[in-house]
Amino acid sequence: MKRRLQKKYLILILGYSVLLLLIPYVLDNRSKTINDKHELQQQKCPDLEKTLALWSNVDRNNNATEMVGDAFNRSDKINIYVHATWRTGSSFLGELFNQHPDVFYLYEPMWNMWQSLYPGDAVSLQGAVRDMMNSLFRCDFSVLKLYAGTSNISTSFIFGWKTNKVICSQPLCNAYKKDEIGLVRGDVCDKCRPRDIKDLERECKKYRVMVIKDVRVLDLSVLVPLMRDPGLNLRIIQLFRDPRAVHNSRLKSKLALVKESVQVLRSKKQTDKFKRLLMPSNRSNRAENYVASAMELICDSWLNDMLLVENAPQWLKRNYIQIRYEDLVLYPVEELQRLFRFSNLTSFPKIEKFVVNMTRGERYSSEKPFVISSRDAKEAIFAWRERLNVEQINRVEAYCSEVMRRLGYQSVVDKT
Repeated sequence: MKRRLQKKYLILILGYSVLLLLIPYVLDNRSKTINDKHELQQQKCPDLEKTLALWSNVDRNNNATEMVGDAFNRSDKINIYVHATWRTGSSFLGELFNQHPDVFYLYEPMWNMWQSLYPGDAVSLQGAVRDMMNSLFRCDFSVLKLYAGTSNISTSFIFGWKTNKVICSQPLCNAYKKDEIGLVRGDVCDKCRPRDIKDLERECKKYRVMVIKDVRVLDLSVLVPLMRDPGLNLRIIQLFRDPRAVHNSRLKSKLALVKESVQVLRSKKQTDKFKRLLMPSNRSNRAENYVASAMELICDSWLNDMLLVENAPQWLKRNYIQIRYEDLVLYPVEELQRLFRFSNLTSFPKIEKFVVNMTRGERYSSEKPFVISSRDAKEAIFAWRERLNVEQINRVEAYCSEVMRRLGYQSVVDKT
């Protein structure tokens, strides 16, 4: 009798122990199922605490903050950064500044750094990107020597130099005149003699507006220290585009973008979410998988930027403007005038005619997607409807849902 009772208690203890072990497993599975169901849905506030913390020590109404804004307004020279990501139409937007006779323009100068420091992930390179920008905006181009492998560099080291209006125009070269409006032909500028980088620095200092267009700042908060510096007078133009159109364009250029897409994805490799993106289950077409997966991170970065500006003090909001690619190409003259007012530049008929002609081309895209040319704006806006399948559209709309809502892009689901 006593032995049977001990056996009964032993069975009960074992059963209770097994039950305790099973409960966490069941709860974890249930949580994982729920998470998988909503995994693609974009969070409305992915990094809200980090975003708000940036301004936590700033009294938005105190004198120091207002003094920063006033210093910006008193400064003579204006620096503009065109903040964008790959395949949003940023090259076209940047070209509008390249054409203006009062602007010193640089096209993606951080490209050399990213190539030199590959395979460094995007986030670890943000500090270096900011430091380089800080030097360039002060017309100090010696920073480029760090990534050239030599201390003897010329204008031909500048990325995109063959289409740069300053480098290809008088006095650096006789191929063009800066006040003549029109695209610079690379084969014409290629005949220009390379000039010492010091010559370019001297030319830079003559201009009252400097514009840098790049796609390698992932987080607007990286630029806040530069915006605080009254000596820089930095203003930000952020370009957005329908995520579905961006995704379509990225897939078209996937082989050219795969390297930088991997750098973007590696910046979040410590999280489970981006381990999934960085190591796709479908290994047969890795280039397409990497380019598509990076789009998810891009939408998260966009949303973080929106939250940062939404909660920012007034001095930052006065020096920030956002523009949608769709508005730029559908209403080119109105948007051009708005951009130039923000940049303290004067618009004029020839450059307004230029922007209209650039959006009234015969085709959506040239055979070379990275070459600036006249495009059919309406076809460029809606090409994704014909080129993306239903699964691709649904996926982008899921993980970019909050960004689309804030920017006014209607989902296919909402239309049906």
